[in-house]
Amino acid sequence: MIVVLRKKGEWELTLSTITIKDVPKEDRPRERLLKLGPAHLSNQEILAILIGSGTKDEPVMSVANRVLMHFDGLKLLREATIEELIAIKGIGTAKGLLILSAIELGKRMNEYKPNEKYVIKSPDDGADYIMEEMRNLTQEHFVVLFLNTKNQIIHRQTIFIGSLNASIVHPREVYREAVKRSAASIIVAHNHPSGDPAPSQEDIHVTRRLVESGKMIGIELLDHLIIGDRKFVSLKEKGYL
Repeated sequence: MIVVLRKKGEWELTLSTITIKDVPKEDRPRERLLKLGPAHLSNQEILAILIGSGTKDEPVMSVANRVLMHFDGLKLLREATIEELIAIKGIGTAKGLLILSAIELGKRMNEYKPNEKYVIKSPDDGADYIMEEMRNLTQEHFVVLFLNTKNQIIHRQTIFIGSLNASIVHPREVYREAVKRSAASIIVAHNHPSGDPAPSQEDIHVTRRLVESGKMIGIELLDHLIIGDRKFVSLKEKGYL
């Protein structure tokens, strides 16, 4: 809040801390949430509601803003630890645990799959199934989706974690589980932590090895999906299968 003071015939501007009480009631985060719903609140306002209160020297909105600035927005906050949170002034253990709990609940809701088997009819269906889980991973994960004759997912498994390499992604590791699960076909997927899903030559080489191996044992590789940040590439659509 800017306070204007008159001193010895001159106007002087001073700054004082704005608290939630200084904000009109209808503009406070909780009141806005009740009136408009959560979709109309900023990240700062939602975080301020979780934090609940500020310190004697700093209002809750300011604390929330510093948390977001510390983690450069939501992407890094998603992977925050309790140690990182309580190192921020104004965030004690209780508030830190509340933030972590909210983050974890959001992750679980995003990753929740209904009990009925998920049917894959297109590359978009496959990408939708794993996008939220894989797009923010900081290491490459190679995942296999095992499908029945109706293209329903009957199992998913992470085969390995690390840079994609043909010597590591061996077809026998992929198809051993497919045989065990009596899968009719499979879809493989891996993420690019950079966020760019453009395929590398190694990606293409691995895909072709898996295609040939699948033909030999009668289990078709339907697609190889490369997951970026909210975007993906289908190697089937690119013509590599």
